[in-house]
Amino acid sequence: MAKNSLPHEKVLRIGIAGLGTVAQGLLTLLVENAERITRQAGMPIEVVRIASRSAKPEVDVGKAVFDTNLESLLHDDVDVVVELIGGVDAARELISSALTRGKPIVTANKAVLAEHANEWFSGDAILGIEASVAGGIPIMSTLKSGLSGNRVDWLVGIINGTCNYILTAMDEQGTSFADALKEAQDLGYAEADPGFDVDGVDAAQKLALLAALAFDIPVSMDDMYIEGISGVTVEDLRYARELGFRIRHVGIARRNEEKFETRVHPSLISATNLVGDVAGVANAVIVGANAIGSILLVGPGAGGLPTASAVLSDLIEIARGTYPRLRIGQNEGIRVPVAATESRYYLNIPAADRPGVFGEIGDILRRGGISIEAVIQKREAIRKTDGESWVPIVMVTERVVEASMDDALSHLSSLESVRGQIRRIRVADFDR
Repeated sequence: MAKNSLPHEKVLRIGIAGLGTVAQGLLTLLVENAERITRQAGMPIEVVRIASRSAKPEVDVGKAVFDTNLESLLHDDVDVVVELIGGVDAARELISSALTRGKPIVTANKAVLAEHANEWFSGDAILGIEASVAGGIPIMSTLKSGLSGNRVDWLVGIINGTCNYILTAMDEQGTSFADALKEAQDLGYAEADPGFDVDGVDAAQKLALLAALAFDIPVSMDDMYIEGISGVTVEDLRYARELGFRIRHVGIARRNEEKFETRVHPSLISATNLVGDVAGVANAVIVGANAIGSILLVGPGAGGLPTASAVLSDLIEIARGTYPRLRIGQNEGIRVPVAATESRYYLNIPAADRPGVFGEIGDILRRGGISIEAVIQKREAIRKTDGESWVPIVMVTERVVEASMDDALSHLSSLESVRGQIRRIRVADFDR
């Protein structure tokens, strides 16, 4: 096939790397939806080769030739390579080799893209990435095509289904973090080693891609603040509800002229915002742009069939000859560190139950220029540790620069009347 051209035959011949749940979902959809796919693509899409570390006799691969060698997918009878193996090193080698040979690539691999996409997001390479973020939600095509005439100013997304499932279980069932995590693992929503998800790395990789497409900047995780969900407690979720919020793990990207902030962390979201109602393994992304205001996309963020649906959308565009080359700017801009960002904050302060303590806390916040928007202090919440009574003082502050909040928390933590670690969760304000 000539470099980056469509096949001369009236069929798009694909080679699939991997035979996991997404690859199996793709095989299923290519059979079940064959008539519509052919009509939409203008030609049939056929799997001619599959490469995986091991065969799975129980999976019907049709007439496809199976091989354990990924290089078999670079054969001339393959028009497009679909990379579904995950990981970084082997995936990078396969993608680079295919693009060098003029073969378009479709990938669901956010990890390899977060590290190496800037090598490929230029020139004439055709690289389909719809399946790399938010499963079946068409957020990438929305950013690269639907909103290509807009200036995107911000986006906020629930982009990790494992974290969302755990926080939903804790919130709705009162399940501890440990029990909710085990439940997610038992259901196949979390890996045996869940750190990649619950520590926020997976969401950070996805946010790096979203920010690149939204703001026309290179893909980068430099200066991105990353925080997971292990510090969130059932108590925090209950207090958040009482204050009119839900707690979700989100990725946030904002622009201010040539300054960009990207951060991933738990956030309080107003109960009146639809994103706060997104539960279970679902994902959601809300985008703010200068022409359309804001739009919200919600749907399944993972799973074999939803992700395969996203893979197919790229394949159909490639078959049509209408898949847009990805164009991102080369200006890095100024990456804003989290200390320079501004937010409202939820604070849970374990304080001695005696007169004057709230005044001490208020004085420190006041000296830091931090105003209190709402506060909860309940007599029935009094607890005892080593014979001494203490009570959680819970509040939401007005907006303040994070460096000022850090300084105030340092002073609060040094108070003799504070009886443990202060928990701090940022508030996601969608209109700022």
